[in-house]
Amino acid sequence: MSVTLNFQSHLHELFMQALDVVLEEQNPGQTGLTPTAGLSIERSRQVSHGDYACNLAMQLAKPLRKSPRDIAQALIAALPGSAVVEKVEIAGAGFINVFITTAAKQAVVKAVLQAADGYGRGTLGAGRKAQVEFVSANPTGPLHVGHGRGAAYGASLANVLDAAGYKVSREYYVNDAGRQMDILALSTWLRYLELHGAQLAFPGNVYQGGYVRDMAQQISAAHGTRYVRADAEVIQGTPSAEEDADAHLDALIANAKRLLGEDYTYIHNYALTEQLGDCRNDLAEFGVRFDEWFSEQSLFDNGLVARSVETLKAGNHLYQQDGAWWFRSTAFGDEKDRVVQRDNGLYTYFASDIAYHLNKFERGFDRIINVWGADHHGYIPRVNGALKALGLDSSKLTIALVQFAVLYRNGQKTSMSTRSGEFVTLRELRNEVGNDATRFFYVLRKSDQHLDFDLDLAKSQSNENPVYYVQYAHARVHSVLAQWDGERADLLNAEVKLLESDYERALLQKLIDYPQMIENAAQDLAPHLIAFYLKELSADFHSYYNASRFLVEDEAVKCARLALIAATAQVLKNGLALLGVSAPEKM
Repeated sequence: MSVTLNFQSHLHELFMQALDVVLEEQNPGQTGLTPTAGLSIERSRQVSHGDYACNLAMQLAKPLRKSPRDIAQALIAALPGSAVVEKVEIAGAGFINVFITTAAKQAVVKAVLQAADGYGRGTLGAGRKAQVEFVSANPTGPLHVGHGRGAAYGASLANVLDAAGYKVSREYYVNDAGRQMDILALSTWLRYLELHGAQLAFPGNVYQGGYVRDMAQQISAAHGTRYVRADAEVIQGTPSAEEDADAHLDALIANAKRLLGEDYTYIHNYALTEQLGDCRNDLAEFGVRFDEWFSEQSLFDNGLVARSVETLKAGNHLYQQDGAWWFRSTAFGDEKDRVVQRDNGLYTYFASDIAYHLNKFERGFDRIINVWGADHHGYIPRVNGALKALGLDSSKLTIALVQFAVLYRNGQKTSMSTRSGEFVTLRELRNEVGNDATRFFYVLRKSDQHLDFDLDLAKSQSNENPVYYVQYAHARVHSVLAQWDGERADLLNAEVKLLESDYERALLQKLIDYPQMIENAAQDLAPHLIAFYLKELSADFHSYYNASRFLVEDEAVKCARLALIAATAQVLKNGLALLGVSAPEKM
């Protein structure tokens, strides 16, 4: 038996072989009767119903026009033999219950100890190339706690896909060519002018955080008055009406570029470099790494934006109106058509996004996963439409939406706004509750569900704090093993047949479930399933710990129990690693 045998996958293969036999017997020479999409092997909810249940007979009833119980009987008769299957029974209307041998369950202990950090790794991905692009926040200020959830989710998802057998590339898309960077450059320059005595009306829709003043001070310290302009007063004033705010801001940017000339590039690049560097450091400290930091500007420099637009024109997917070029997005289910090139010749954000996704396909990824904030939901139809218009397989692209986390401190909700500067940064959150609690809490719920981040709970050292509860289970095991002070290699020879109590059976089954849990999390893009699993595994261990003695006189029993808890600690460590959380041996 493989050291990382996935019982559910194994049973799936057995029933697929039985299906071939039954279909040939029931409909010799017929084709098209392959209702395997609905085939599921699920864990039984009651011990009396076996370990796993198969619904295949129910799925075959309609196409074969026979009773599910008759089909179930035929499937059981055709089921290949397996060393791990003790017996198979028909239940209810036609469900097939499968009982796994006790020896096969007990063997999981040695399987875990032998595979160690590799236990749970599977072949679902079959080495296919998967790209996960996440965070990708505009480098216009420090990352806030909302960005942090996307970072934790994306990093954990990438780890899960890697464990499931995909070749994963982690990518951050750097928006270094758009209007937001111009706004940041303008904001920094205005603060710089204030340092040198300019009396300016600071617009309300530029970036106002303290980090902008810091950059202005750094520029002033390094270059003195070099970027002061005598006629800078032309940028004073506020728009005459609320609807003019954006137009006014664009005018300020244009004035800054005109007044600074070539020096504008320095201000722009300095602000970009500072904020992107801070973002890189913040994420690295958070345990989030990327294989690629992809520059939006590179898409303009290498001509891919222009090529993408020309390709769409050639395919009659664009039309011109009022001097601008529009993508026929409504033809692909979008609520309205979208501009890709303005009447002044400048490309829109959407145009560069089209080019970026074309680039992803040209790099040969089999799966492309974008992790976006839930507020980008409306953006999905136009991106999928552009891919189809370019003749690309849009089914390769999956958009995983992440709701922003809402931080509660002392029961009070904390507001966040990058422009106003009134936000709680990811770094501040990490410094307060630690990386481990931050990473774990962020993935405690499904990514597209609302998340209230309870700081008081995250900092508590109690069983109510899930990350503490899981880490404490791991530390408890190592405390017992330290008291034993034996050779860990000896545990591989433990007589696991002695593990027969209800507590031990529960732990064995949880260890067996782990590889399938990884596969489920990979299929559903749901790393929160790993967090749930770890809480359940910890609960089963703590119950075992409170009800049992491990360092008993009987050497064989002692070794068997120690082997079981050592295997439990290994799986806890493996699961925590997928979530980017440490597994301390002492607490």
